Amino acid sequence: MKKGDHLFLVDGSAYIFRAYHALPPLTRKSDGLPVGAVSGFCNMLWKLVEESRDTSVGVVPTHFAVIFDYSSTTFRNTLYSEYKANREAPPEDLKPQFGLIREAVRAFDLPCIEKEGFEADDLIATYTRLAVEAGGDVTIVSSDKDLMQLVGPNVILYDQMKDKRLGAQEVKEKFGVYPEKMIDLQALCGDTSDNVPGVPGIGPKTAAQLLEEYGTLEELLERAPEIKQTKRRENLIAFADQARLSKRLVTLDADTPLGDGEQLDDLFIHEPDGEKLVAYLKAMEFTTLTRRVAAALDTDASDVESADLKIEGVPRGPDLDPFEVPDAPGDTVFTATPARLAARLKDGATGQAIDRSRYVTIRDAQTLRSWMDRARDKGSMAFDTETSQLSAMNGDLVGVSFAISPGEAAYVPIAHVAADADLLSGPKDATSLGGQIPLGEALDILKPVLEDASVLKIGQNIKYDLLVMLQHGIAMTPIDDTMLISYALDASSGLEGHGMDELSERWLGHKPISYKELCGSGRTARPIAAVEIDKVTEYAAEDADVTLRLWQVLKPRLAAERLAHVYERLERPLAPVLARMEQRGIMVDRQILSRLSGRFSQKQAGIEADIAQMAGEEFNPGSPKQLGEILFGKLGLPGGKKTKSGQWSTDARVLEDLAAEGHDLPRRIVDWRQLTKLKGTYTDALPSHMDENGRIHTSFSMASTTTGRLSSSEPNLQNIPVRTEEGRAIRTAFVAPKGKKLVSADYSQIELRILAHIADIPQLKDAFRNGIDIHAMTASEMFGVPVEGMDPMVRRRAKAINFGIIYGISAFGLANQLSIPREEAGLYIKRYFERFPGIRDYMDQTKAYAKKHGYVETLFGRRAHYPDITSKNPQVRAFNERAAINAPIQGTAADVIRRAMVRMESALETAGLSAQMLLQVHDELIFEVDDSEIDETIAVVRRVMEAAPGPSVSLSVPLEVDAKAATNWDEAH
Repeated sequence: MKKGDHLFLVDGSAYIFRAYHALPPLTRKSDGLPVGAVSGFCNMLWKLVEESRDTSVGVVPTHFAVIFDYSSTTFRNTLYSEYKANREAPPEDLKPQFGLIREAVRAFDLPCIEKEGFEADDLIATYTRLAVEAGGDVTIVSSDKDLMQLVGPNVILYDQMKDKRLGAQEVKEKFGVYPEKMIDLQALCGDTSDNVPGVPGIGPKTAAQLLEEYGTLEELLERAPEIKQTKRRENLIAFADQARLSKRLVTLDADTPLGDGEQLDDLFIHEPDGEKLVAYLKAMEFTTLTRRVAAALDTDASDVESADLKIEGVPRGPDLDPFEVPDAPGDTVFTATPARLAARLKDGATGQAIDRSRYVTIRDAQTLRSWMDRARDKGSMAFDTETSQLSAMNGDLVGVSFAISPGEAAYVPIAHVAADADLLSGPKDATSLGGQIPLGEALDILKPVLEDASVLKIGQNIKYDLLVMLQHGIAMTPIDDTMLISYALDASSGLEGHGMDELSERWLGHKPISYKELCGSGRTARPIAAVEIDKVTEYAAEDADVTLRLWQVLKPRLAAERLAHVYERLERPLAPVLARMEQRGIMVDRQILSRLSGRFSQKQAGIEADIAQMAGEEFNPGSPKQLGEILFGKLGLPGGKKTKSGQWSTDARVLEDLAAEGHDLPRRIVDWRQLTKLKGTYTDALPSHMDENGRIHTSFSMASTTTGRLSSSEPNLQNIPVRTEEGRAIRTAFVAPKGKKLVSADYSQIELRILAHIADIPQLKDAFRNGIDIHAMTASEMFGVPVEGMDPMVRRRAKAINFGIIYGISAFGLANQLSIPREEAGLYIKRYFERFPGIRDYMDQTKAYAKKHGYVETLFGRRAHYPDITSKNPQVRAFNERAAINAPIQGTAADVIRRAMVRMESALETAGLSAQMLLQVHDELIFEVDDSEIDETIAVVRRVMEAAPGPSVSLSVPLEVDAKAATNWDEAH
């Protein structure tokens, strides 16, 4: 090495963990091997190698090495046995990737160096010293503050994930001291992540001030008796030896012995061996990177065979059971059922029993900054918000909590008030309690970390927290969600519920403090803002702690059970999209609702008069007891059954059955109930949900259905009927602001198209490909009538059968729909299966698969579990069979629209359009669009929705989207 040369040193161990936490998990398709961290590492390394081949860039390395920790035990453990003793074991799905990453470095033809008894940082310090002494420059590829002591005139730190270079001035701006004083600063502050003790009560800011005044650590310790602040003086005197020990622990050894092949001149960089590198990347199945590398190195990838990698302790081959994962390299492989896998991971995730007394209340900005610095160093943290109301849109932020490691959690009170405060009379001065960080200051400290792409934020139902933060101008990213991970793994598997309390008891054996326990209920209930801060700390910090532990238990299962793609493609990216949709809301015209309520009241009164006339007396149609006595007592209608309480049953099915048999009174009762529900649920209630801008903000639930369909609540906007006059009238109240229109984009017969593909029905596929009316075609096939001039009633019957078959309709159900005898309906169904035999085959195969595995899958791999499909109860078994048949169809449709929603915002933004997605209702998306952008927006929306399945799920029939713009939702639909 000589003057003008440039050495790149990659902190390999640190980047493994940053790649693992910052990027989504990835598994090798052929055998389910976790390779997410390997992929991130390889992409990072190739970017550096590419730059080293490009003389047009400013910094080109002549020497290059990747440095790793050899083990967790080094000479520092001899100095201090507790050094790094609090470090948790690596995640289970990361362990097999350590060896693969070292293999990757060798495939790049780069030096891969580690030394027993020393840390990677010591090797980096040694090479840095040697390079500077030889007249060269050094770029250390890392963000580790422990390496900042090496920064100097010829040495910089390069944080590749942020594309940020740190010289001496940047270190000074970040820590208040120049690099030559970083060792002393760290000795004073200590380091909780490495368990370096430091001096109690001294953080980075105080340490920087002391070193600015006294110069060095030794000078400070010698003159400690001069310090006026009592507590600080006493701590510096009492813990002087601890500070000196800490200095020895954080000082890097720049004289680490180097072996043969590890000398500075051995690090000279050269062109990678194209065939060797491509062989490795092909073995790892990194298709995109393989293509890029092969092109750059002029290597024909098709002529290169995959490398035969030996991966200790990891089963390989196409016959790998999806539940087989290694305990650790060298251990025997066992079949890890979800319960057993979680039980094994539980000890590693919890580390120790959950102890609420360890939680910290953060009451000052300096402490909050230090915790956020630790989160950055860690690369991940669990995060939770506490608000004054259950609504994320309407609640004020009361406080936030987070956990850095299991058992290390804190709560930051922001807007707590005195216990006797009258919160209903208006906002109070929260800071009057003292010991709270003002909201603005707290958000200023939190925002950089919450928006830092290199720090993973882990939440439970994190969409709520995303929306709370959006209300304060913070777009939190990247995120993980334990609720959605659980949902992807165990939807309707018999493990009920994906809430934190249920998950904690199920996987951690721990019962968290409930909200009711904290705040009380009934007359004794108090707002969380008025609960004592210490109690809220126990509750809120525990939530973050439990969430982090659950993440450590559940996340590895995604790779082990080959469900990572479901979570990463369909669940995680949708949460921020929905949060933004909820924040936008949709405008509603209050006057239209008022007029509809009046109209419905008049119609309701007319129906009540009809009911009284038919019954021969007036009674309350809303009283099940009075209605039962009229129907089965007075009128003696057939089919009456009494409930356990002795009352006649008058549920919807009983009334529908009676109406189908030609009885007028039950039909009018059904009409009355439907109208009453619409009036009470929508026209009367929607105004109470409107904000000051006349907009309604529904809340979408991502984990409440078996098949992946979204649901909405507060209010539920997905159940407004579209086929009734009253339902369509309610939709007219949903309007666009002046200068805009609502655009409704609806998949046309998507479930029938998916059925045609999955069941491989040639007639249906041909009809969809050729744009033929599918219901008319079905009628023609079944009833032998020509499509042209077809009787609308015949088409209606075919339509009812087409959609009914998807939902496992019975002859009785079809007879009710079409008002025909049951025998005739049965004949229709029989004829349908005869004309389309593939549908019966699909149903039989799906039932058999579900009975064997306990679940069925959508085309995207989402699993819908049906543990009761083998029940001895015929009714239970039949219900599960029908649901299992429908789930791959309805679930795939739900997955398709999820994919469209995930891709939509970026597509609109790329096209330079200002349209905003507001609602999702089953197969329909609703947008608010400027009048001047309607045609362009519809074109983009249609393109994204029709291409949503992507190349990985190639449908054999085209998807079609009907889209229309209008001033209100009804006209746009």
